[in-house]
Amino acid sequence: MENTMHDRALSTHQKWTIASTSAGFALENMDVMFLSFALSSIIADLHISGAQAGLISSITNLGMLVGGILFGILADRFGRVKIFSHTIFIFAFATAAMAFASNIHLIYLFRFIAGIGAGGEYGVGIALIAENFAHNKIGKMTSLAAIGGQVGAILAAVAAAFIIPTLGWQALFVFGLIPVALTYFIRRHLHESDEFLAAKRAPKADRQPVQIRSLFKTPQLAYQTLALMVMVIVQIAGYFGLMNWLPAIMQQKLGLTVAGSSVWMIATIVGMSIGMLTFGSILDYFGPRRAFGIFLIASAIAVFSITLAFNQFTLVLAGAVIGFFSNGMFGGYGAVISRLYPTEIRSTANNVIVNVGRAIGGFSSVAIGFLMDHYSLVVVMGFLSVLYLISFTVMLTIPSFRKLGQVNEA
Repeated sequence: MENTMHDRALSTHQKWTIASTSAGFALENMDVMFLSFALSSIIADLHISGAQAGLISSITNLGMLVGGILFGILADRFGRVKIFSHTIFIFAFATAAMAFASNIHLIYLFRFIAGIGAGGEYGVGIALIAENFAHNKIGKMTSLAAIGGQVGAILAAVAAAFIIPTLGWQALFVFGLIPVALTYFIRRHLHESDEFLAAKRAPKADRQPVQIRSLFKTPQLAYQTLALMVMVIVQIAGYFGLMNWLPAIMQQKLGLTVAGSSVWMIATIVGMSIGMLTFGSILDYFGPRRAFGIFLIASAIAVFSITLAFNQFTLVLAGAVIGFFSNGMFGGYGAVISRLYPTEIRSTANNVIVNVGRAIGGFSSVAIGFLMDHYSLVVVMGFLSVLYLISFTVMLTIPSFRKLGQVNEA
């Protein structure tokens, strides 16, 4: 089956798989970005402190971790398509419920529930891709789906610009119901992969149990799982650090207006999208060791080089380059995890590893805020550069990365 998938054009089911997962990731990221754009209005309307507002994102990330574990296990036991649509329902309705949040406690509740749905969706969608494409296509396809997340960020920015000034922040979250329509198309056009169905038909004695401890059952597997978690933590930390703080930093350093920092944000997102496609192709052709090695070293250099920006043009250029390398890798983690863990625990592995990365890496904005208060921009960017070098070092110690590269070369 793998050879035929390699030689022919995409089948109708493969096209629906990519379209559905890309749309799911876009709408999930749109949901997350709604909060970013509405946060200042929420603070003013509900009269909450900065600490209370900052806790909203942390609670959302905690919900993602819970949802990732829960729905990863359920998807491995009962099927990807059914669980994928359930996760979309949950984060869609929880997002829409924000329109009725009249106090900070309800916001915490609804964001936690939305996080559960969003966290569960990632690993299930990646598993769908991994089981419907040949191994030498997975990197490119997961990266293509990850670009959907960047499209979602742009949609959120456009919606927020028009809705919040006229209808208020509550109305913005009503648009969170849009993903519900996606579940109709998922149920109608997607079906479980032959690989998953074959795994479920295997004799019960031969099946690997769907448990989190399956990711740690041997010392070698435990190290691989923990090492991948470290790499994803760095990936998420770099993303949150860049997207949350750099626009404000650059406004101070170069005296840019909010419009000017928005141009930087768009350039960075465009760079990310191009980087994702490029990284996916390199990953499929050369293997993860070379692909991650190139991008991690380049990210460390690019992040630190932004301290040399002296006007808006150099800042926009630096943002595009940083986005290309630093977030170009994101889709690759799902591809690698899907190849390193068997079908029986593939969704669980993706969701647990990535959502642990989200939960811990998301606190990078707190660390960067502390560094900004006490140190120079050089120290802040140096901190991020060192994180990428740590990830590079950890990556070199994962034996299975070398094996995957040898398979690709063969």
